[in-house]
Amino acid sequence: MALESKLGVRIERNAPTRLLPFERFFRGFGKVPAIRELFGRETDRVLRNLKVEFFSARFGYMGTSDVDGHLLVSTHHLKDSPFQTVYLDVVHELCHVNQFRKGRPLFYPRLNYVDAPSEIEAYAFTVKEGRRIGMSDRQLIDYLKVEWIDDRDHRRLARRMGLLGQTSRVRPHRSRIKR
Repeated sequence: MALESKLGVRIERNAPTRLLPFERFFRGFGKVPAIRELFGRETDRVLRNLKVEFFSARFGYMGTSDVDGHLLVSTHHLKDSPFQTVYLDVVHELCHVNQFRKGRPLFYPRLNYVDAPSEIEAYAFTVKEGRRIGMSDRQLIDYLKVEWIDDRDHRRLARRMGLLGQTSRVRPHRSRIKR
């Protein structure tokens, strides 16, 4: 407070957030078998009460608030990413919403991202849904590649999700010609 007085400024630290209804932007998820599996008989109520906060930064994708469990969605990701990616990201984040509702932590600051129990569960759930909608293992491996993990962690995550054998490596799209 002393610096605020000295500078003659005041910064309000509790900015209001405008939250919008999930179902206004994401319709039909209550009928998706995977989402019904997540929330059971509570599915319709959970989705009806779920809120979404959109942000317009060009970086970022989707997330779940660890304060109140609402979704955070990049408007650029929503507009520019392929349907399958956005769909699977919503499924992934709804898994986090369910974790939040059960009082489980979403973030594990001492663990690597691909080792966090919340992420392992959410990715396993998402891969299962990806398979249900007909995605190939190659497409799912590509889906798992995100910019905040390196190639080694990407392979570990893909192996953990059953998309690669224990000793397999992600094969390049082109093979070297054997001589």
